[in-house]
Amino acid sequence: MKKLPEQEGGESANTNEGMRKGGMGRVKSIKSVLQDRIRGGIYEMGQRLPSERQLCLEFETSRVTLHEILIQLETEGLIYREERRGWFVSPTRFVYNPQSRGHFTLSATQQGRTPSTVVIDTRIVTAPPRVCALLDIPEGQQLACIRRVRSINGRAILYVEHYFSPDVFPGLFERDLSVSLTELYRDVYGFDYGRMTYQIIPTAVSGDIAGLLRVSSGSPALLVTRVNHARDESVRDCDLEYWRHDAVLIEVDVANSSPLPSDE
Repeated sequence: MKKLPEQEGGESANTNEGMRKGGMGRVKSIKSVLQDRIRGGIYEMGQRLPSERQLCLEFETSRVTLHEILIQLETEGLIYREERRGWFVSPTRFVYNPQSRGHFTLSATQQGRTPSTVVIDTRIVTAPPRVCALLDIPEGQQLACIRRVRSINGRAILYVEHYFSPDVFPGLFERDLSVSLTELYRDVYGFDYGRMTYQIIPTAVSGDIAGLLRVSSGSPALLVTRVNHARDESVRDCDLEYWRHDAVLIEVDVANSSPLPSDE
């Protein structure tokens, strides 16, 4: 790798001194160089970093030390890892507002992103216990399930399981399910959602979900469960949304409709 100009003479004496030393001084110095490259645009948003082997050679450090530094940068939201692909510079997080009636595609477009959706499969399944509890139905009931992966600018950030009764939306499996289901229900079935109930829970992903999100098994994620009610308050369907924890910012704007209590 060709040395950058600041490496040839522009780095501070403190940074160079820290690079020559071991221990925490070395960790901080290497981390500082990588932070500067990311924030200065030398490593651009979405760009893959040099391999861990290349970085170890450049900084003359061990894989253990480098991995510690990369994990710290990941925690700070500067980089993210994709399984078997390497480390990438993190884009700005996708802002997810549960109160918004705008769907994923609309929200992503409004934020200047390019959204895409891949349908993994459609099937009739025995409802999992979590879904039975959310929909308040007896265990063992058969439901239709649509599994999808949603991406922004080519990066998979969301895995969704959508559950509903097969007789509520007949023929749904035959339609294009890569589009917004909210719009599909409205335009084809004349159905508009009324109230929605959300739960947000930290979790970890494994198996198929981890693979589809390109993360290691056991990686942290945010599980957002959404129960969708019709305008007559009947429960129609629910979603289990598994978000990459490093790709989403959940934002809720709550207006204060009543005055604060007096201290008197």
